[in-house]
Amino acid sequence: MAWMDNRKKMAESPSIAADRAYFDAHDDPAITAEVERQLSRRTRDIRLNGEINRLFRARIWPQTAKIIRAWMIWVAILGVMTLGLNMLLLPPEISITMVLPSMVIPPVALAVALVWGRPRAPWLQGSLLIGGMFVILVSVALVGVNAGGEYYERSLNIMLFVAITAIIIFGVPLLWTAMIAAMAFGLYLVLQLANPALDIGSAVAAALFFATGIFATVAARRNMTILAQKTFLFELRDRHRVAELAEVNDRLEFLARTDPLTGIANRRWMTETINHLWGDGRKCPDRVAMLMCDIDEFKKLNDHLGHAEGDRCLIKVAGIIQEHVRRNRDHVARYGGEEFLVLLPGMGEQEALFVAERIREGVEAAGLLNPTSLVSRYVTLSIGVAVQGPADEAVSSEQLQRNADAALYLAKQSGRNRVVIHRPESSSIRTARRNDDAAEWNAMR
Repeated sequence: MAWMDNRKKMAESPSIAADRAYFDAHDDPAITAEVERQLSRRTRDIRLNGEINRLFRARIWPQTAKIIRAWMIWVAILGVMTLGLNMLLLPPEISITMVLPSMVIPPVALAVALVWGRPRAPWLQGSLLIGGMFVILVSVALVGVNAGGEYYERSLNIMLFVAITAIIIFGVPLLWTAMIAAMAFGLYLVLQLANPALDIGSAVAAALFFATGIFATVAARRNMTILAQKTFLFELRDRHRVAELAEVNDRLEFLARTDPLTGIANRRWMTETINHLWGDGRKCPDRVAMLMCDIDEFKKLNDHLGHAEGDRCLIKVAGIIQEHVRRNRDHVARYGGEEFLVLLPGMGEQEALFVAERIREGVEAAGLLNPTSLVSRYVTLSIGVAVQGPADEAVSSEQLQRNADAALYLAKQSGRNRVVIHRPESSSIRTARRNDDAAEWNAMR
């Protein structure tokens, strides 16, 4: 039945699954505890390790990879453009010396961009990124070193700019960042010491200035990474809390629509279902049947056997009713103390009578004791049936329910333990007879 299927899905509703998405697979007490521990520390002391660090890397990888690819592509484009301009504007004897190192930059940059096109082993991507940066920095420096003169110092400044932009925008592990910075500083120091236009003192002073800029850049990159990690931790915690709150709300909503004794839907849920089927007030365009079921002499059962036996009876009857309706289409709810309402969408008179008779027989055959009942020694059920057929004048849900109530009243008045159907066209009722054509019903199920 639709209600029972909804109940089985309660543990993980689609709305919650959609909201938690990535985090559901990693939501365990150990990670939750680690998130709280990290957030309790000072921002500068945050250190992500183990599984939570892997989650952070996986989380930021798409953005990091996109930035690295874009940076490498632009380096390749600028390398080609710079080479072309040098060939056009500089004397041939100078531009020729720049060709070889300039031609190395585009393919290396594009190769790194290609490697970062999809997730790969961290060691592989890290090695290729660091190796690619080394080749690019060396090539940028050699463009000026080979040309000599004023181009020597200019190329080293360009190398400084390339290294600093890479360090700042690459959201890679701090070790990778430090290695790129160390390579850039080492190249700068060696090439400045080898610069024929500078003495050793000037070369060391320039290298120290370069080191200061590199160190400040690495420190800035570290702070950016820590802030990104803290933001990730807040996101983890907030999503966990939102998911917990959504689960609690779903649970409360489920409880608000469930009869706590029988576990089936309650009157509120049935009312909402009827309103939805009738289009919130519009008349039902298709056939539908309602069964109003009432346990006979239930007060006597409670008075004689006690409320515990009465509760057991209600639970058993609710289960029997559910067993005899279509699982994914029909709706069953406890409508009052010992009353149950069954909604049968798309069902005509004969099918509804057959269902009602099967329910009545099932309750009678269960052999639930009701020794003081005037109807039988066992629990019995009276059922009123009302049907809105396709050829009938459409009626409102309230009118159809009143018809089912009227049929139930006459079932009680005419002896109980029977099924009575309301006939709208003649304003009369008749006692239902058992339908022997069980094959048709089984086909519907």
